[in-house]
Amino acid sequence: MDPRKHAFPPVVDPRVRLLVLGSLPGERSLAEGRYYAHPQNQFWQLMSAAIGRDLTALDYQARLDALLNAHVGLWDVVASAQRKGSTDAAIREPEVRDIAALAASLPDLRAIAFNGGTAWRHGTAQLRQKCDSIALIALPSSSPLHTVGLAAKLPEWQRLSDYLI
Repeated sequence: MDPRKHAFPPVVDPRVRLLVLGSLPGERSLAEGRYYAHPQNQFWQLMSAAIGRDLTALDYQARLDALLNAHVGLWDVVASAQRKGSTDAAIREPEVRDIAALAASLPDLRAIAFNGGTAWRHGTAQLRQKCDSIALIALPSSSPLHTVGLAAKLPEWQRLSDYLI
């Protein structure tokens, strides 16, 4: 049986206007205890463009602080799952999080963005009926396995800035 992987706690505060949800951290992120730790994952570059600040130049805690200061929260849709390796395709028996409850606790929340198709499928399944006033946004995955390239992903991620004003 594949080992059960467990995601991280949310990075949020009451000022969050945009919540970005991934699926489940990969092996490198789990080993380091950090969101998006794999050096080829483009998340920090893409979010830099969205918030107008170079996150890649900062250490991890400063990155998280910069996201919160920009009113961006971070979490994963899957709380735990069986998975060999890091791919979303290998996720088995997912236990999903109560995203609607977290959303309800964020008074300024305007949008929830989903980093990739797996996050979108699991997240929107529970939110479509519960979050009428919150925009749900599908994003191209920041994963290095989604090989369309940074330039192709960038326009969709840059649009997140509209929800931060």
